Amino acid sequence: MTNESDPCLEGGCQCGAIRYRITGSPVMAALCHCSMCRRANAAPAVAWAMYEQSQVSFLADEPTRYESSPGAVRSFCARCGTQISFVADYIPGLIDITIGSLDDPEQVAPTFHYWESRRLRWVQFADALPRHAEFPPIE
Repeated sequence: MTNESDPCLEGGCQCGAIRYRITGSPVMAALCHCSMCRRANAAPAVAWAMYEQSQVSFLADEPTRYESSPGAVRSFCARCGTQISFVADYIPGLIDITIGSLDDPEQVAPTFHYWESRRLRWVQFADALPRHAEFPPIE
Protein backbone atom coordinates (compact mmCIF):
# COMPACT_ATOMS: atom_id res chain seq x y z
CA MET A 1 0.00 0.00 0.00
CA THR A 2 1.31 3.44 -0.86
CA ASN A 3 0.50 6.93 0.34
CA GLU A 4 1.16 10.51 -0.77
CA SER A 5 4.68 10.53 0.73
CA ASP A 6 5.76 7.47 -1.27
CA PRO A 7 8.15 8.13 -4.13
CA CYS A 8 6.68 8.12 -7.63
CA LEU A 9 8.88 7.27 -10.59
CA GLU A 10 8.17 7.18 -14.30
CA GLY A 11 9.92 5.56 -17.19
CA GLY A 12 9.49 4.06 -20.59
CA CYS A 13 11.06 2.87 -23.77
CA GLN A 14 13.43 4.67 -26.11
CA CYS A 15 10.76 5.68 -28.64
CA GLY A 16 8.16 6.73 -26.05
CA ALA A 17 5.45 4.24 -27.04
CA ILE A 18 5.61 2.51 -23.63
CA ARG A 19 5.31 4.63 -20.50
CA TYR A 20 4.88 3.44 -16.91
CA ARG A 21 4.55 4.86 -13.41
CA ILE A 22 5.80 3.28 -10.19
CA THR A 23 4.53 4.27 -6.77
CA GLY A 24 6.49 3.39 -3.66
CA SER A 25 9.87 1.89 -2.96
CA PRO A 26 11.27 -1.27 -4.56
CA VAL A 27 11.31 -4.63 -2.79
CA MET A 28 14.93 -4.84 -3.95
CA ALA A 29 17.25 -3.56 -6.66
CA ALA A 30 20.16 -5.54 -8.06
CA LEU A 31 22.50 -6.25 -10.96
CA CYS A 32 21.77 -9.58 -12.66
CA HIS A 33 24.51 -11.49 -14.47
CA CYS A 34 22.43 -14.43 -15.80
CA SER A 35 22.78 -15.41 -19.44
CA MET A 36 19.06 -14.86 -20.15
CA CYS A 37 19.18 -11.22 -19.01
CA ARG A 38 22.41 -10.65 -20.92
CA ARG A 39 20.88 -12.04 -24.10
CA ALA A 40 17.51 -10.25 -23.74
CA ASN A 41 19.17 -6.88 -23.09
CA ALA A 42 22.30 -7.34 -25.24
CA ALA A 43 24.31 -6.19 -22.23
CA PRO A 44 26.95 -7.74 -19.94
CA ALA A 45 24.65 -7.27 -16.89
CA VAL A 46 21.21 -5.80 -16.23
CA ALA A 47 20.08 -3.56 -13.37
CA TRP A 48 16.60 -4.49 -12.12
CA ALA A 49 14.29 -2.99 -9.50
CA MET A 50 11.63 -5.36 -8.14
CA TYR A 51 8.20 -4.07 -7.14
CA GLU A 52 4.81 -5.45 -6.17
CA GLN A 53 2.82 -5.63 -9.42
CA SER A 54 0.24 -3.30 -7.87
CA GLN A 55 2.92 -0.57 -7.65
CA VAL A 56 3.45 -0.47 -11.43
CA SER A 57 0.96 0.86 -13.96
CA PHE A 58 1.39 1.24 -17.70
CA LEU A 59 0.10 4.63 -18.86
CA ALA A 60 -0.58 4.00 -22.54
CA ASP A 61 0.48 0.97 -24.56
CA GLU A 62 1.27 -2.29 -22.82
CA PRO A 63 4.64 -3.80 -23.62
CA THR A 64 4.84 -6.92 -25.78
CA ARG A 65 5.31 -10.12 -23.77
CA TYR A 66 7.74 -12.94 -24.54
CA GLU A 67 7.96 -16.16 -22.52
CA SER A 68 11.76 -16.51 -22.44
CA SER A 69 11.60 -19.76 -20.46
CA PRO A 70 8.72 -21.74 -18.93
CA GLY A 71 6.97 -19.54 -16.36
CA ALA A 72 9.16 -16.48 -17.06
CA VAL A 73 7.93 -13.56 -19.19
CA ARG A 74 9.97 -10.61 -20.41
CA SER A 75 8.25 -7.50 -21.74
CA PHE A 76 9.58 -4.98 -24.22
CA CYS A 77 8.50 -2.29 -26.65
CA ALA A 78 7.46 -3.89 -29.94
CA ARG A 79 8.45 -0.71 -31.79
CA CYS A 80 11.97 0.06 -30.50
CA GLY A 81 12.85 -3.13 -28.59
CA THR A 82 13.58 -1.55 -25.21
CA GLN A 83 13.42 -4.16 -22.43
CA ILE A 84 10.98 -3.04 -19.74
CA SER A 85 10.00 -5.80 -17.33
CA PHE A 86 10.26 -9.38 -16.13
CA VAL A 87 7.74 -11.53 -14.23
CA ALA A 88 8.04 -15.18 -13.24
CA ASP A 89 5.99 -17.88 -11.56
CA TYR A 90 8.69 -18.26 -8.87
CA ILE A 91 8.18 -14.62 -7.75
CA PRO A 92 4.36 -14.34 -7.78
CA GLY A 93 2.90 -10.85 -7.52
CA LEU A 94 6.25 -9.20 -8.26
CA ILE A 95 7.59 -7.44 -11.34
CA ASP A 96 11.14 -6.46 -12.19
CA ILE A 97 11.57 -3.17 -14.04
CA THR A 98 14.80 -2.37 -15.88
CA ILE A 99 16.43 0.48 -13.98
CA GLY A 100 17.85 1.80 -17.25
CA SER A 101 14.31 2.41 -18.54
CA LEU A 102 13.51 4.83 -15.69
CA ASP A 103 13.44 8.51 -16.63
CA ASP A 104 15.84 9.09 -13.73
CA PRO A 105 17.75 5.85 -13.11
CA GLU A 106 19.85 7.59 -10.45
CA GLN A 107 16.80 7.29 -8.15
CA VAL A 108 17.15 3.50 -7.76
CA ALA A 109 20.60 2.09 -7.02
CA PRO A 110 21.29 -1.66 -6.98
CA THR A 111 22.20 -3.04 -3.56
CA PHE A 112 23.63 -6.43 -4.59
CA HIS A 113 24.62 -8.68 -7.50
CA TYR A 114 22.97 -12.00 -8.32
CA TRP A 115 23.82 -14.84 -10.66
CA GLU A 116 27.42 -13.86 -9.94
CA SER A 117 28.29 -17.45 -10.91
CA ARG A 118 27.40 -16.49 -14.51
CA ARG A 119 29.20 -13.12 -14.57
CA LEU A 120 31.41 -12.64 -17.61
CA ARG A 121 35.04 -12.78 -16.46
CA TRP A 122 35.85 -9.50 -18.19
CA VAL A 123 33.07 -7.63 -16.33
CA GLN A 124 34.31 -6.11 -13.10
CA PHE A 125 32.30 -3.67 -10.99
CA ALA A 126 34.20 -1.49 -8.52
CA ASP A 127 31.75 -1.82 -5.67
CA ALA A 128 31.48 -3.63 -2.37
CA LEU A 129 27.88 -4.83 -2.85
CA PRO A 130 26.99 -8.36 -1.70
CA ARG A 131 27.17 -11.03 -4.39
CA HIS A 132 25.00 -14.15 -4.71
CA ALA A 133 26.13 -17.09 -6.85
CA GLU A 134 22.56 -17.67 -8.03
CA PHE A 135 19.18 -15.99 -7.41
CA PRO A 136 19.25 -14.20 -4.03
CA PRO A 137 17.43 -15.70 -1.09
CA ILE A 138 13.91 -14.35 -0.73
CA GLU A 139 13.04 -13.63 2.85
